[in-house]
Amino acid sequence: MHLRLISWLFIILNFMEYIGSQNASRGRRQRRMHPNVSQGCQGGCATCSDYNGCLSCKPRLFFALERIGMKQIGVCLSSCPSGYYGTRYPDINKCTKCKADCDTCFNKNFCTKCKSGFYLHLGKCLDNCPEALEANNHTMECVSIVHCEVSEWNPWSPCTKKGKTCGFKRGTETRVREIIQHPSVKGNLCPPTNETRKCTVQRKKCQKGERGKKGRERKRKKPNKGESKEAIPDSKSLESSKEIPEQRENKQQQKKRKVQDKQKSVSVSTVH
Repeated sequence: MHLRLISWLFIILNFMEYIGSQNASRGRRQRRMHPNVSQGCQGGCATCSDYNGCLSCKPRLFFALERIGMKQIGVCLSSCPSGYYGTRYPDINKCTKCKADCDTCFNKNFCTKCKSGFYLHLGKCLDNCPEALEANNHTMECVSIVHCEVSEWNPWSPCTKKGKTCGFKRGTETRVREIIQHPSVKGNLCPPTNETRKCTVQRKKCQKGERGKKGRERKRKKPNKGESKEAIPDSKSLESSKEIPEQRENKQQQKKRKVQDKQKSVSVSTVH
């Protein structure tokens, strides 16, 4: 009886020693695979390393590699940075880099913003927009071409001439319309927004208050008849004022000679 009990105790001790050796070897393998692994990590890391940073993240956080100098370390983020998109897997949530021409993206096949020099169209970044579209250099997107739109014509204005509505028989009238939508760069240009045509009305006299500005100014500038005669010098007087005094004396002598010749001719005729 005592021999059986001793044998059972020996078997149990050997079994416990075997289990302990297995746990020790497993711990050595883990240390070889992840040196300096720490369970007291910060910043959302589930496991981390002093050299590599985060090795795994807590639930719902994204694992991403961040470059510091010449090395990369793992970080755990609530959302992926610009230029990356997040993908959730059963064992890990990971940030993946967008395509080279894409600044921000929803996934690897759908870009939401392109890098400088590219235009966004249906989730892709293009060098040039398709023919049916045009490039918007402000938003850097391919947009639809917008053509000009105008309203209907307004009624014709009253028939006028030189700003007056009276004192004439033939004048002009105009009508206008407004621009509702200005065109884009490749859109059709706007048509004329005003038109003018000739018109004929029954002549009517203008009342005192209906005279145009030009008529009133013209009336103010007209001088009186007496003033005009006094103000405007005679052409003969202008010519005489320009003559030299010697020429005046010669003319006077010529007039005297003519008078004397007439008198002589008259006296001769009376003698006969």
